[in-house]
Amino acid sequence: MSKVWFITGAGSGIGAASAKAALRAGDRVVATGRNLDKVRNALSDVAGDRLLFVQLDVANEEQARTAVDEAVKAFGRIDVLLNNAGYSLLGNFEELGTAEIEALMSTNFYGVMYAMRAVLPVMRKQRSGRIINISSLAGIVGFKHCGAYSASKFAVEGLSQAVAQEVEQFGIKITAVAPGFFRTELLDAQNAKYAASTIEDYAAEGSAEDMWSGYNGKQGGDPAKLADVLVKFVGMENPPKQFLAGSDALAAYQPTLEGQLDALRAYEQLSKSTDGSF
Repeated sequence: MSKVWFITGAGSGIGAASAKAALRAGDRVVATGRNLDKVRNALSDVAGDRLLFVQLDVANEEQARTAVDEAVKAFGRIDVLLNNAGYSLLGNFEELGTAEIEALMSTNFYGVMYAMRAVLPVMRKQRSGRIINISSLAGIVGFKHCGAYSASKFAVEGLSQAVAQEVEQFGIKITAVAPGFFRTELLDAQNAKYAASTIEDYAAEGSAEDMWSGYNGKQGGDPAKLADVLVKFVGMENPPKQFLAGSDALAAYQPTLEGQLDALRAYEQLSKSTDGSF
């Protein structure tokens, strides 16, 4: 049966690629974005009656509810929620402004939360659904200059794992996808935000922009190939709860995981020493 996708951040990257992959699979798509002209341009080659464009700034909770209502009115249901909208804020933690961090969390974390809260009642009523939350390798491994961005994505990982246990009884499955470096607009000069370098002690190693901007357009990951994988997940009875996308993500996470296991073993007795007695 044809499925209905609700995709945030559908104007580029993984969001746009997933909309196209879902349409190729015969599904229907509600493509949302803060800038609808950008979304329409990105999907102009696949426009048709199975594609609906809906305005949505994910940081606005009321807009999330309204967009979901519009989707259900048009297509009758929502089978897949793909939370893709987000951006990067990079720089040394001490040099990041509080307002900048709050704005990042509003999109990257609260945006996911608002969309999930709007969609879950629909999926519970259906007793079925798939939620795919796009996290990041930086959401499971910490990287220099990524303190705020990592915090937003670690939060998405934790939310996904916890809520998955609550809603599985209703036939709803949640997958957190942690991509490595993919050719998206995340590091594009018009999308990435960098903290101003203001502390002399950090100046010697260069700026965050110097370190990260050179990767833009050279990332190894292909959004179209990841989109095809996401379509496969939607068809699975038991999709993964966590998925690392890209060989670079696997290579980066393995030593981190092994280091965590080594630390657990090294401090196992000390951990047990904190147990209380009754």
